[in-house]
Amino acid sequence: MAKKISYCAFCGRPESQHVGLFITGIGNVAICSDCVLRGAEMVKRNSFPISKSNSPNLTKNKLPRPVEIKEHLDQYVIGQEDAKKYLSVAVYNHYKRLIQGKSNDDVEIEKSNIIMVGATGTGKTLMAKTIAKKLHVPFTIVDATVLTEAGYVGEDIESLLTRLLQVADYNVQEAEKGIVFIDEIDKIARKSDNPSITRDVSGEGVQQGLLKLLEGSIVNVPPQGGRKHPEQQMIAVNTQNILFICGGAFDGIERKIAERMNTHVVGYNSIIENERIDRNNLMQYIAPQDLKSFGLIPEIIGRLPILTYLDPLDRTALQRILVEPKNSIIKQYKKLFKMDDIELVFEDEVLEYIVDKAIEFKLGARGLRSIVETIVVDQMYELPSKNEKKWLVTTDYAKSKLEKMNVNRMKTA
Repeated sequence: MAKKISYCAFCGRPESQHVGLFITGIGNVAICSDCVLRGAEMVKRNSFPISKSNSPNLTKNKLPRPVEIKEHLDQYVIGQEDAKKYLSVAVYNHYKRLIQGKSNDDVEIEKSNIIMVGATGTGKTLMAKTIAKKLHVPFTIVDATVLTEAGYVGEDIESLLTRLLQVADYNVQEAEKGIVFIDEIDKIARKSDNPSITRDVSGEGVQQGLLKLLEGSIVNVPPQGGRKHPEQQMIAVNTQNILFICGGAFDGIERKIAERMNTHVVGYNSIIENERIDRNNLMQYIAPQDLKSFGLIPEIIGRLPILTYLDPLDRTALQRILVEPKNSIIKQYKKLFKMDDIELVFEDEVLEYIVDKAIEFKLGARGLRSIVETIVVDQMYELPSKNEKKWLVTTDYAKSKLEKMNVNRMKTA
């Protein structure tokens, strides 16, 4: 007797055409693995709006005050007092906007998006990650470098809100109260003021796409990304109560600041004022017109009303960053060695030598980690296989490792 051919009750294809699993039920009713996956996808998609809130109800008495937020930042971020104050106040005001409800006096508090400008390695992203631990609202960090205009290779602007939805467990009401930190905002600056036949799809085009998000509007957000799943159901998200914090290095903007300040040197009094300028930290004099000169369009600058800066890291700050924060670099490596029952000890001169090299490399706090890693990597490879319980890092050993690294670089150059 010939075997009866089974067909999928959903797509109708016979069993012979399937390479995956073919499930047969009572009455010779069958379903293929492809239809099972599609059905699971539909169930998951339609279940987004019923997610429950994971954050507590905010009341004025439970709000973390700006001083408390800054004290939390102080445990992890060294220096940058002005930036921490601006950030703490912005987050506190965001909380108050969420609990204000409808007012009888028709005074509606508008959100104050913030932009932080500072050289690489000064702590912009670290402050964003640290403040996320203190918050009771959804918080996400996204990168602006991957964004392009709709229709081009890259990610759409709406993908910023996709990350926020994921953090909020696809609860739209919670996501609409969240905070988004947009890192590397300087990478979407206008590439050139000269007209061109080619579109600036990753520069000015992205800035124009961000306008509606920063200002506040209802945006259709693809829950799984816009281009890999074009058939998915969109989720409407209102960005009116979403706080946007932007950060960027703006490499070279000091020249724009210097040019602007030199144009005001007229007369004897102006020369005196010019002598008071701290030329080692021009970033403290940054103004919105400098961002415009760098390549941000005026419309996006107007939607980022709070502008603050991060100080360059001097020798004292780098020394403190190396050992003082809760998750300092030295503490991290000591913990790594301790997991192998090895006590890691640094001579004081070694720490000073590491700081000197970090200043020489001009990589900020990130340079500290790369230098320490270069010094300890060989022993991290060898000591776990030995019976030694303590390792003292001497200055001579540290210098030999860094000199070896420089020689190898010269050979490959």
